[in-house]
Amino acid sequence: MSGLRILVGCKRVIDYAVKVRVRPDKLGVVTEGVKHSMNPFDEIAVEEAVRLKEKKLASEIIVASCGPQQNQETLRTALAMGADKAIHVLVEDKDYSNLQPIHVSKLLAKIAAEEKVDIVLLGKQAIDDDCNQTGQMLAAILDWPQGTFASKVVKKDGSLDVTREVDGGLETINIKLPAVITTDLRLNEPRYATLPNIMKAKKKPLTTKKPSDYGVEIKSSHQVLSVEDPPTREAGQKVESVDLLVAKLKEAGFMKS
Repeated sequence: MSGLRILVGCKRVIDYAVKVRVRPDKLGVVTEGVKHSMNPFDEIAVEEAVRLKEKKLASEIIVASCGPQQNQETLRTALAMGADKAIHVLVEDKDYSNLQPIHVSKLLAKIAAEEKVDIVLLGKQAIDDDCNQTGQMLAAILDWPQGTFASKVVKKDGSLDVTREVDGGLETINIKLPAVITTDLRLNEPRYATLPNIMKAKKKPLTTKKPSDYGVEIKSSHQVLSVEDPPTREAGQKVESVDLLVAKLKEAGFMKS
């Protein structure tokens, strides 16, 4: 199989370098006036798709993002990195807080079917909610094989060898196409978009859709009750001897008497 069509999911998140602040109402985090960027794991997914195209293994790269108007900036970044066209599923601000992995999975499944793609590439998780659910749910909805936490992807005839990051080290599996892949940190190092490519990206097609166009209803199945800052770490203590250290550890319950 040659000339693969690849769909890449791109999420707009608070930039990894920003210190996140909890809102005064404790129902979320402050997003207004805060720098956002593409989810780093999704950048890796875009990069892998572009590399497959540079190797003449892929014919077209479609990027998709679900969220408010600002998500188009994220899609333009992906287009500047080398994607061919973009689909923005516009989710208004009032509904965006209800958007969950299951909704995104359903939307991506519809797009994958409509665009007749062979591979869906996603970051293994988003750095804002750390859900690590969308890729797995998408594979279940499409009934496609999945290779999660990928640190290496090699194309075979009609299949992919995927090296996965697992607790015990590395696991290599072979999955038939079409398939869903979620990317881990060591898969590649994303390129920076050059100025000429940023200019070219402005002319690449970007289509705006709504969830209703795909027959997907954005309805929350859970409610956020409270968001809290992590507890402040207490200062450590210096001890004069090993015996005193052991005594302190026993006192704190870290060692048995």
